[in-house]
Amino acid sequence: MSMCKTTVAPSADGSLNLTSTFLRKNQCETRAMQLQPTERPGRYNYHSPHWGSIHSMSVVETNYDEYAVLYTQGIQGPHQDFRMASLYSRTKTLKDKLKEDFAAFCKSQGFTEDSIVFLPEPADKCINEPE
Repeated sequence: MSMCKTTVAPSADGSLNLTSTFLRKNQCETRAMQLQPTERPGRYNYHSPHWGSIHSMSVVETNYDEYAVLYTQGIQGPHQDFRMASLYSRTKTLKDKLKEDFAAFCKSQGFTEDSIVFLPEPADKCINEPE
């Protein structure tokens, strides 16, 4: 596992297109999802084609210029709860304070210390190519 490159772009219908590119089996792979806004600002739903379920994604915190913290929850498979906290940054290097605050948020959501991971930067073209 290593960092991926993710872009978020608004759609004409008010949804957001979230596209991630990452290295998998020595190939750049891209996955896209369309986030549908809910009645609550900063909260989106998306359909997981793999699991056939709806996941809820919330923007927990952002300063728009530097980072965003997202929290996702849903069901994967028969009766398997899915929860994930993600830290998206506009740079590959994170400030220590940001990492500490993110880890504290994760712990407040019940994640254990060993489940909080900061992915290394890959030495591959998938995220290092200019747009």
